[in-house]
Amino acid sequence: MAARCVPKLETSTRWDDHALATLQAHGYRSSRPRRAIVQALATRHCGTTARELQGALERAGVRVGVASVYRTLELLADLGLVRRLDLRDGGALFEPALPDGSHHHHLICEACGEVETFEDAALERAITALAQRVRFQVAAHDVTLRGICPDCAARRDAAPADSRGGRR
Repeated sequence: MAARCVPKLETSTRWDDHALATLQAHGYRSSRPRRAIVQALATRHCGTTARELQGALERAGVRVGVASVYRTLELLADLGLVRRLDLRDGGALFEPALPDGSHHHHLICEACGEVETFEDAALERAITALAQRVRFQVAAHDVTLRGICPDCAARRDAAPADSRGGRR
């Protein structure tokens, strides 16, 4: 379930520094495992699961238990440092919440689980216009569209019809 996007590496260091400083400001220790998790997450501007993150850490020679990864990700989410995207299967993707407020939105295929990110200036303008019209001060927003990706739609459309006229 890999997300497709172009990493914004120039913001990685800023997020890394920001996240570690925020943890410290809230009285949390900057332990080696916690730093490693923050640094690994800083390079992933697309959603990643806790298990994917733990696997990346292991491949880099850093041994961190999956429970520690989950706890750290939940702490980072509680502090507003990561966004959590809940998936239909009960899992979740985590991605850095960048300090400059830049963000993207998500398309999730209900058939294969693929997550694709997108940015859309017209959508952002529409959200701003809506907030102004209803006199609502938006602190943050995220948009997740769920449906069927083009690949799964093509496979579904190419599938032979069953005896009742439906698709198999």
